[in-house]
Amino acid sequence: MSPLDDQIDWSLTTWEGSRRAALRDWMKLTLTEKWTAVEEMADFARATIESRRRLGLPYIDPYTGERVSRAGGIREEALAPELP
Repeated sequence: MSPLDDQIDWSLTTWEGSRRAALRDWMKLTLTEKWTAVEEMADFARATIESRRRLGLPYIDPYTGERVSRAGGIREEALAPELP
């Protein structure tokens, strides 16, 4: 075991531990920082959709939930799980 192993919090390397750490970090942010982060995430999502649209790749319309197929802009019904 190396000296570096003593400095690693291995509980953060699981899915649950990573999620808890992310939530703790989010809770440390001020309201202004949180609002800025949400705006940046929305900008990134819009840029990603526009990029996929320009490249003719399918994407999910964020307003309708419909899957927009390739270049033709053909809208497909959103996939919903079938109930028994």
